[in-house]
Amino acid sequence: MKKLTAEELQAGLAGLAGWSVKEGKLHREYKFPDFTHAFGFMATASTAIEKMDHHPEWFNVYNRVVVDLTTHDAGGITKKDLELAALLESFAKKLQ
Repeated sequence: MKKLTAEELQAGLAGLAGWSVKEGKLHREYKFPDFTHAFGFMATASTAIEKMDHHPEWFNVYNRVVVDLTTHDAGGITKKDLELAALLESFAKKLQ
């Protein structure tokens, strides 16, 4: 998997509301109604994430989940990160 060009990355971000690039990683902060919804988001997404074999860097405090995505082997953001971001969006919409 190769690192996306700046143009490819901008095109991918156009379809991902709320996502940005922060410190060289795709970045998104989710806010849920409460801890149960935030944890439910992480638990629900975990099976699909494991199936993709592409794991996020994420952090949870109460109702917030902060997600950073990068492909370490490629040294940056790849198509796989955009795919995972889109998948996370689909799970988050059901719980927000």
